[in-house]
Amino acid sequence: NVVSNAEHVVVVIGTPVDEHLNPDPEAVPNAVISLLDVLKDGQHLVLRSTVYPGVTRLVEKVIANSGKKIDVSFCPERIAEGKAVEELIALPQIISARTPEAVERAKNLFGCLTQNVIVVSPEEAELAKLFTNTWRYIKFAAANQLYTIANDFGVDFERVRHAITHDYPRAADMPGAGFAAGPCLFKDTMQLAAFNNNNFTLGHSSMMINEGLPLYLVSRLEKNYDLSKMTIGILGMAFKAESDDIRSSLSYKLKRILRFKAESVLCADSLVHDDASLVSEDELLKQVDLVVIGAPHRRYASLKITQPVIDIWNIRKQGVLI
Repeated sequence: NVVSNAEHVVVVIGTPVDEHLNPDPEAVPNAVISLLDVLKDGQHLVLRSTVYPGVTRLVEKVIANSGKKIDVSFCPERIAEGKAVEELIALPQIISARTPEAVERAKNLFGCLTQNVIVVSPEEAELAKLFTNTWRYIKFAAANQLYTIANDFGVDFERVRHAITHDYPRAADMPGAGFAAGPCLFKDTMQLAAFNNNNFTLGHSSMMINEGLPLYLVSRLEKNYDLSKMTIGILGMAFKAESDDIRSSLSYKLKRILRFKAESVLCADSLVHDDASLVSEDELLKQVDLVVIGAPHRRYASLKITQPVIDIWNIRKQGVLI
């Protein structure tokens, strides 16, 4: 009844890649097929999910074959997790559709949020979303690669980055080191690679750098500590700061690697509530010999920690050299 009575029906399902890094172009069309019995003529179907290029056309075909008169638009989500409400209003909205009527309906819908809309074709919008997430993933990989180069040279990357970015606009967007993870950036980079017949050197190299960072950190720790006799603590298991979302978090990859190397591993994150294996911060700090910051939650900046701290995010402002 809710779908049947709606003027606008918004599709926001996830579009993950599989264990072989292959996207599923049928996920969104299949979701629309499952709604055909309740969709009706005159409605406006809005796709917000990040999709494999060409999926909007597939959905249009599904609707056309059903015989129903439904406008279809693709208007990709652009918000960052944790900032949805403010960014829905603050950011320009990309809208796309095949017909002027569908474009106008999308304009009217998102005009409730902002007058700053950008109209492109569905194919342009599909690439715009994938390019955005891939660009961010590549930037994080570049920073992480530079971090490892500086670290191997015995130089604190954060001091170098500060020298580069301070009052220098051409490098102002240079990110610091850190885990580039979560349910979007990695996945969308791999979707783009698959779309380009896996001919995407930058994307694949970025994946190797970002996904390899936990292993790099452990290899550096092994040079300085006898991990086999130590209990290691990981503070922050979410994939990003101030979040409770652990999907594709590299903190868990770090945990798995350390379980092979260290005597034991304890993990804590006061924002995460769906992992029964986590301990409290107090319990962790009482038992561990060394702490690794997995997610840079603000509270860790001033948390009293007497053990050595590995903080590649520099949340504690004590440098990132290992």
